[in-house]
Amino acid sequence: MTAIHTFRALPLADRFGALLDRWREARALRAAYRRTLNEMRALSDRDLADIGICRADIEDIAWRHVYGD
Repeated sequence: MTAIHTFRALPLADRFGALLDRWREARALRAAYRRTLNEMRALSDRDLADIGICRADIEDIAWRHVYGD
């Protein structure tokens, strides 16, 4: 037996609202990434060495911190 699904298009206002929500979330994530990146770049080489981070790895670490693996 097959299931029949009816598709109802969302009203334009709802689609726009969903798009706006995704845009806000992406904007917040980008801000968190930039903030994390700037904070890590502000650390001295000695501080980075103390926590076991190479300066070349900062961007990758900040990305994974904000966006996950």
